Amino acid sequence: MRIVLAALVLTCALPAFAADMPAKPVRLGLCAACHGETGMAQMPGAPNLAGQRLDYLRKALGEYRDGTRNVPLMRTAIGPLNDAELDQLARWYSAQTLPPQAAARP
Repeated sequence: MRIVLAALVLTCALPAFAADMPAKPVRLGLCAACHGETGMAQMPGAPNLAGQRLDYLRKALGEYRDGTRNVPLMRTAIGPLNDAELDQLARWYSAQTLPPQAAARP
């Protein structure tokens, strides 16, 4: 009986968890090539973005786009994105979570 009750509680809670997750950004593809769709880097040297602070990601993306942070690859990748698109990307990556083994790395 306890197992059935626990399963029912978890099933009812899932929509609440899903409501907190932002919609997947339309422009996620290019970012995901290096940083992964869920923010786990896909290539050496690319940082994990999962769980980064929203305000940090918003600021960093804006700085890459306007050239304040001089990283040509990032400027090329996000240069054509508008503020709303950058905000969607920042919200998406900040809402992702690192797997426990990745979060424990120094």
